[in-house]
Amino acid sequence: MTKISAIIPTLNEEIHIREAIESVGFADEIIVIDSFSTDKTLEIAEKMNVKIIKRKFDDFSSQKNYAIAHAKHDWIYILDADERVTSELEKEILEAVKNPKDFVGFYLGRNFYFAGKKIKYSGWQRDRVIRLFLKEFCEYNGNPVHETIKTHGSLGFLKNKINHYSYRNYDHYISKINQYAWLQAEDLYKKGKKVNGYHILIKPPVRFFVHYIVRLGFLDGFEGFMIAKTQAFAVLSRYLKLWLLKNNLK
Repeated sequence: MTKISAIIPTLNEEIHIREAIESVGFADEIIVIDSFSTDKTLEIAEKMNVKIIKRKFDDFSSQKNYAIAHAKHDWIYILDADERVTSELEKEILEAVKNPKDFVGFYLGRNFYFAGKKIKYSGWQRDRVIRLFLKEFCEYNGNPVHETIKTHGSLGFLKNKINHYSYRNYDHYISKINQYAWLQAEDLYKKGKKVNGYHILIKPPVRFFVHYIVRLGFLDGFEGFMIAKTQAFAVLSRYLKLWLLKNNLK
């Protein structure tokens, strides 16, 4: 009951995969579920005594649920390849699964790093994710990008945080924003959503204001400005891509 299966979804993560796997070395099983990487991700992973599953990517929820179904153990820990478990968090995770106190899963906070700098504000200071859970009571569903976990039971909170090295530089940030924008646009298209002036002219500047002012992004200096600006672009990009889909221009 106390054994843990750690799951790492990957696609071209040769920069991160070694440290990611080492980060969950405390787990009794490590599964890398790969969306057919074309770099050295699998070559590196194959040398590190992990289980590798290859599956064509459709959405994040389905990818993770598929890996969970192939996990040997009851407790699941999900790690993105650009995240690292600290030694303090490792100890807390191991203690949590030994004595879960009727919780079926746990929220964890994340320390975000942008181009090597720790981001203290910009809306990320309150980020919480469910990453440690019993597979019998939890499953991913919904949202093509920011997937959620449906739980059947109470959730606890761990004190220590994951280190999340989310964006190496601004170009990397933009590439991820474009990837997510297509996924979100396709989801909106399937739901029959339409594009209007509000989505193009109002929502992007509102998003900038929220991240830069309301969520205190200005306290993160230049990086906070760039994050707010890119979040505004993300909204604009999503609806421009939806417009392209609506007009069969993709």
